[in-house]
Amino acid sequence: MAPPAKAVLEIFPDGLIDFGRVATHLTKAMHNRHQNVIFPLSLLLSLGTGACGSSDGSTGGTSTAGSSAAGSSAAGSSGGSPSSAGSPTAAGSNNAGAGPSGGTAGSPGSAGSPDATGGTVGASGANSAGTGGSGGSGVGTAGAGGGGTPSSVKFSFFVTSMAALQAVSGNEKGFGGDLRFGETGPGAGLRGADKICTAIAERSMAGNAKVWRAFLSVTDGGNGNPVNAIDRVGSGPWYDRLGRLIANTAADLAKTRPTGADSAIINDLPNEDGLPNHQPDPTQPAVDNHDTLTGSDATGKLYKTDLKFTCNDWTTAEATTWGSPRVGHSWPRSFGGGVPGGGMGSGDSWISALDESGCGAGYHITTADDGPPSQSGTTVGDGGGYGGFYCFALNP
Repeated sequence: MAPPAKAVLEIFPDGLIDFGRVATHLTKAMHNRHQNVIFPLSLLLSLGTGACGSSDGSTGGTSTAGSSAAGSSAAGSSGGSPSSAGSPTAAGSNNAGAGPSGGTAGSPGSAGSPDATGGTVGASGANSAGTGGSGGSGVGTAGAGGGGTPSSVKFSFFVTSMAALQAVSGNEKGFGGDLRFGETGPGAGLRGADKICTAIAERSMAGNAKVWRAFLSVTDGGNGNPVNAIDRVGSGPWYDRLGRLIANTAADLAKTRPTGADSAIINDLPNEDGLPNHQPDPTQPAVDNHDTLTGSDATGKLYKTDLKFTCNDWTTAEATTWGSPRVGHSWPRSFGGGVPGGGMGSGDSWISALDESGCGAGYHITTADDGPPSQSGTTVGDGGGYGGFYCFALNP
């Protein structure tokens, strides 16, 4: 920048100015020049600070890169990108993303979805519900599989108690022969029964994360093929809620009473809380509640292909005389002599003792010995029961 015009006029028109005055005026001119340069630079730097983005993001945060437009992308990004030089704007710093698709993917469901044959997919079992919502999470409904690492506590068998079935079904009469529990399509009865086992096990041991299977046979597991109860409960060993042995192997299960079972429970298989099912309330007398749904023969295989023996593969609670679900006895109950049309087997068999008189929801619980089921009855409990069944975990 040239010196001010006044300084130039003072220096150069008068040839009589000596060297000292020239030097003096030059010094003043250079001083003024320095001030003229520094002042605009200071002003520019002051204004530029706001333009480039201050540390609190109050001005720079309005930049396009940090705006809510970036946080609302269709891909559901985690938030808007920060501005080029400052902190992100309030909209750009959100954690969930404001986009319609939410997070990139929802978190997996808490439990795996059962497969068509009544098995269960995986331990963690991410499901279709977990695709992400507006906040990027999507929790699936509980399936028959456990989530996370299975508990190491020995608990892998129980008889579903009447109280648990009433609570889970929301019906004081229980489920009857319809165990779908919200499942639909082929194999729904088995899948629903597995879910019921899982729900009841969770009530007893929260977070056990084990894969539970109902000990039930069907004529069609969902793929056109029959399913045997004995083939769907794993290889053992199995323990009750208090860690007492039920059986070591499937071969040990396929007996009149489980071979090797703890002597305290072999003749009174316990419920989900480890209580004897014959006397679930220790403060009350024992009750006649032995009939337990299986649909199976004495070895744990499908009893007969006629659907009346499995309540239409555990999908109907129709209260008529058509249904004759096959039941075992959770505690030995011998009648002797047999009952016409009742398909009497061994009253000691925990798997296959006789045909119940119906598929309707209901119970018949007394402290008296009322004998075998009436063939004119219409519910799963007419012979002394409430529609209970056995549950096994694939993890000891």
